[in-house]
Amino acid sequence: MCSASRLLLFAAGAVLSLATLQAADLRVCADPNNLPFSNRQQQGFDNQIAKLIAAELGKGVTYVWAPERGESFVRKTLLAKRCDVLMGIPSAYPKALASEPYYRSTYVFLWRRDRNLQVRSLNDPALHRLRIGVHVVSDDVSNLPPAQALANRGMFRNMVSYSIYGDLSKPNPPAALIDAVARGNVDLAIAWGPLAGFFAQREAAPMAMVPVSPQVDRPFLPFTFSISIGVRPTDKDLLKSINSALEHRRSEIRKILLSYGVPLLDADLRAGSRP
Repeated sequence: MCSASRLLLFAAGAVLSLATLQAADLRVCADPNNLPFSNRQQQGFDNQIAKLIAAELGKGVTYVWAPERGESFVRKTLLAKRCDVLMGIPSAYPKALASEPYYRSTYVFLWRRDRNLQVRSLNDPALHRLRIGVHVVSDDVSNLPPAQALANRGMFRNMVSYSIYGDLSKPNPPAALIDAVARGNVDLAIAWGPLAGFFAQREAAPMAMVPVSPQVDRPFLPFTFSISIGVRPTDKDLLKSINSALEHRRSEIRKILLSYGVPLLDADLRAGSRP
């Protein structure tokens, strides 16, 4: 074969390899049982947003499913190179390179409307007379912002803890906290807004939901968070592409979030905003 033919074949192969690389699916690691964020049936809002971002990049989506259980989830998925993207990480998360936020939300107070509660603040004296449901990561109830804030106020006996991980054999384990409010097992809950907003819409009893105040409790305990897409620290080109896709699809992302009942802090949805 002449050198010119070899050169043509090499060039054609290089173009084919580049096209194959560009067309490769966006590999997303996600929890298979974690609505409203994700599930194996791809019914979560992060599933919908991942599909939108991938389409903007000219790709499909391939999922690697793994239960999201603490810090090991990131280590065993993204950092182990089983996937290239994690949806729904805090923008300040130290173990991944974070995109611009695609939403910012807040913890909320949630109760049945027929209870006629008027709680607006963690400092409301009425909380001392109520049974308050909170999510916890472990048996240590002072490990998520609501439980920590109540513990700081000495309200240990008021708290009823529900595992944020729950029973994996059942669908939507974190929803148990919202169910507890609807059934009257607790007087109110303090829950992460996207989760509360989604499941409250599905309860038979009408629910009331208001943002937690203050947004930052003393000494420094935030109740609002910017949420981003995470990539490995070395994947800066991918991050640049994702940020561009987020900007182009921002209005569509907002519509998806609102359709799932996510309470949005609109002032922080502009490109470039940070906590």
